[in-house]
Amino acid sequence: MELAITLDHHSASPLHRQLYDELRRAILARRLKPGERVPSTRSFAASLKLSRATVTQSYEQLISEGYLQAAIGSGTKVCAQLPDDLLRTTPIKAMPGNAIKAATQKTHTPTIKLSQYGASLDNLLPLEAPEPESAINFKSGRPALEEFPMNEWRRLLLRHCRAGKADALDYATNLQGVPELRKAIADYLARSRAVRSTPEQVIIVNGSQQAIDLITKVLIDRGDTVAVENPGYLGARRVFVAQGAKLLPVPVDEDGIVVEALETKAASTSKLIYVTPSHQFPTGAVLPLARRLELIRWAESTGAVIVEDDYDSEFRYGSRPIPALQGLAESANVIYVGTFSKVLFPALRIGYIVVPDEMVRVFARARWLADRQTPTLEQLALTDFIVEGHLERHLRRMRTLYDGRRQALVRALKQYFDGCAEILGENAGMHLMVRLRTKLNDEEVVKHAAQAGVGVVSARIYYLGQVPANEFVLGYAGLSERQIREGVRRLAKALR
Repeated sequence: MELAITLDHHSASPLHRQLYDELRRAILARRLKPGERVPSTRSFAASLKLSRATVTQSYEQLISEGYLQAAIGSGTKVCAQLPDDLLRTTPIKAMPGNAIKAATQKTHTPTIKLSQYGASLDNLLPLEAPEPESAINFKSGRPALEEFPMNEWRRLLLRHCRAGKADALDYATNLQGVPELRKAIADYLARSRAVRSTPEQVIIVNGSQQAIDLITKVLIDRGDTVAVENPGYLGARRVFVAQGAKLLPVPVDEDGIVVEALETKAASTSKLIYVTPSHQFPTGAVLPLARRLELIRWAESTGAVIVEDDYDSEFRYGSRPIPALQGLAESANVIYVGTFSKVLFPALRIGYIVVPDEMVRVFARARWLADRQTPTLEQLALTDFIVEGHLERHLRRMRTLYDGRRQALVRALKQYFDGCAEILGENAGMHLMVRLRTKLNDEEVVKHAAQAGVGVVSARIYYLGQVPANEFVLGYAGLSERQIREGVRRLAKALR
């Protein structure tokens, strides 16, 4: 049997790959028909002036993919059913016109009824603050991605890829995450945040948003009351509402959540209270030790669970961080949430929950039902990143960098706004909140800023009830000092 095969001996593509491609095209074009025999490897190699090993390698690839089949005594043939055919749908034969008309008269498109959860999502807009599209974007929560040690991270990923262990590619055997990573996180939290936990209490999740979602599903029933900071993190509020919870807004002042406001009958029925004590979002306030202890006493007296979201406590400039609520509480009513998405990079969807011992089993099962597991390779690489000291070195560098960028933002606001910009919050985190004195409303400020190539977000979206005017959240971590100065200059000029 003669086959017209064209091979290029000067091509960068290997000959066995070229032969594979030519044969596959011939099969799909039906030049080689289903059930037809192909030449033996010996005769084909001789006619093409190739080594028999080259032809054999091409045949084996085609056999493994289902294009050829080899049978002892009858040679190698084209498969009767090709793999590409299985991917094509079979068109339905058209019905006569009268039949189509009759069918359409008898049937109608049913209306799909959403669940209560689905309906709540349909009405939840927006899910988060709008993303400004501007040359200089003061978006909060975006780290300095260009400063991440990518070469080190690539080396750690390659280490586990080259190890050749199939376990890293398989389903996870531990519902809570890689044990080595959980130990590394527990040790790190004990050093840096005075969190009291064992590796068994740590559950790996895909970022803090999934952590909040799991906590809500495990603890909150429809109609339960959840106390939240006002203003507060929108992502958490949206999860609580979607679960059917009733939100109880608790005011925030320059020292964080006002615990005295919880001394009401409505607050006493709260099943859960969500707080960001180390750097309140969005105001930037840091909850002092006295209020932390007061909040813990209130939760113990009412039976409410405290959810402590410690989303960027690593970045505090000029003073030592106050111990986490979880480490201060003697009872087991605090669930601690953390993430590496802001510390390292957002695409690294690895966060963690530290839960009381008696709740580990149910949270591990809820985690499995949510999406089975967090990618194992990234967990292994992150374990080495922490254990070998890369994380804390990176944090030291970022503290210095972000401190400089925050100071540049404060100086620029004072210089270009000439007393018309009040800075809120403490010297911490990756953003600050500013109150502008201007005759324009929030929408006009955002519009004028965008026209000047500057992206800013109004704080209105983070409030429940009465909303103060002209408060804005400015993220500075992902911008250079030059961009920060230029952005503030443009903003001030646009608002004059």
